[in-house]
Amino acid sequence: MSDEDIAFADCATLQRLLRRRALSSLELTNLYLARLEKYGGAYNAVVTLMPERARAEAKRADKERAAGRLRGPLQGIPYGVKDLLATVGAPTTWGAEPYRRQRFDYDATVVRKLGDAGAVLLAKLAMVELAGGFGYNGADASFTGPGRTPWNRDFWSGGSSSGSGAAVAAGLVGFAIGSETSGSILFPSTSCGVTGLRPTFGRVSRHGAMALCWTLDKLGPMARSAADAETVLRVISGSDPNDPSAVDRPFPNAKRRPRIGVLAKATQKTMPAVKANFEAALKALAEFCDVVDDVAVPRLPYGAAVGTIVRAEGAAAFRDLIESGRARELRAVDDRTGGYVGYATPAVDYIDALRQRVFMIEAFDRAFGKYDAIVSPTLHTVAYPIALPFDTAYPKYRGGVSLIASGNLTGVPALALPNGFGENGLPTGLSLLGRPFCEAKLSAIARMYQRRTHHHLKRPTLVAG
Repeated sequence: MSDEDIAFADCATLQRLLRRRALSSLELTNLYLARLEKYGGAYNAVVTLMPERARAEAKRADKERAAGRLRGPLQGIPYGVKDLLATVGAPTTWGAEPYRRQRFDYDATVVRKLGDAGAVLLAKLAMVELAGGFGYNGADASFTGPGRTPWNRDFWSGGSSSGSGAAVAAGLVGFAIGSETSGSILFPSTSCGVTGLRPTFGRVSRHGAMALCWTLDKLGPMARSAADAETVLRVISGSDPNDPSAVDRPFPNAKRRPRIGVLAKATQKTMPAVKANFEAALKALAEFCDVVDDVAVPRLPYGAAVGTIVRAEGAAAFRDLIESGRARELRAVDDRTGGYVGYATPAVDYIDALRQRVFMIEAFDRAFGKYDAIVSPTLHTVAYPIALPFDTAYPKYRGGVSLIASGNLTGVPALALPNGFGENGLPTGLSLLGRPFCEAKLSAIARMYQRRTHHHLKRPTLVAG
């Protein structure tokens, strides 16, 4: 295999190469470090490279393998993390100028678990400042600059896990960890044409991760395939005494032909290519699933509830930043004042949103409980142009039905998959949404889809920077 083929290989292929001694973890680590240095700047994907730690972990993986100690499917595989996860040996900046020199003397639980599995940490990857909690309206909302999708540098890589999506899509890491409060794994996965898995709330510990919303934040993998995403999720999942919300739960598999519901009005107000690619994806899914059309989401104010919770919990999480006035140091103009808007959220609105959330979870389960997955386009459009404010981009495609807010509010898992290309050579995608703790069922469906379609194997043409 060429270096390019290796760089874009999935974790299973990389692990086979390592087991056969076709290459060492150190050689693989050096390959990815070189690519991060060569291409990372062109896409504003990287905050901090960690070559010393990476090479030390790679040498350990090689030494253990030589001694017959095998840790599992991620042993020796290099990866990157969104820069809201605490790591020893590098700043944890949260994408924001006020925290640019912030350091922690411990690893986040997710990083520790990946280290215990033998994975190799390469870099801290770029993100939207404060994970977008203060309400940014443009791509240039990080001190690292606007994230750029490897498919077309004039367009956004998506937020807030912008660097994680771009790094996976460009073959700069074996996989990455992102976070989602309301779309921050699904959005960049789609903009960058990679596979992103948002786990059930509570599946993965958030200890050592920046808090935006304690009742909404989730950590999950962004990878080259659904199989990779599930492999990583199984490693990082489980209870943690440092995070009371994290729990141990099994990964139930489907025991029959999957039954999929198609979200009603899913393709209204979508770009033509998004619609065409979604319809083609439904035909592929119908080869091995029972597909039921026009499954409606209960009409409830999911978006309003998410917005209220983000404003209130985000203001509490960043109270010191707001009260000190240092929010004025943030990159995006809207972010400099957005925290103050959140700070003024009435307590009664927040409490009411939490109370109504209980009824929304129950309604969601009644509507979708008889399906193994609900399928819809992940986004109504391709990636946004970097040069335009978000609220002026693609105005004719706004207001369509989406499961991002409702899925996050109810805490259920979702898996984003590439399913083709649209305007300006940019990826489109579909999402599978499932019941709580049924990520393996979603992954099984996605693996069968990816075996039939191969959209996830496409590679962008890169430019150095």
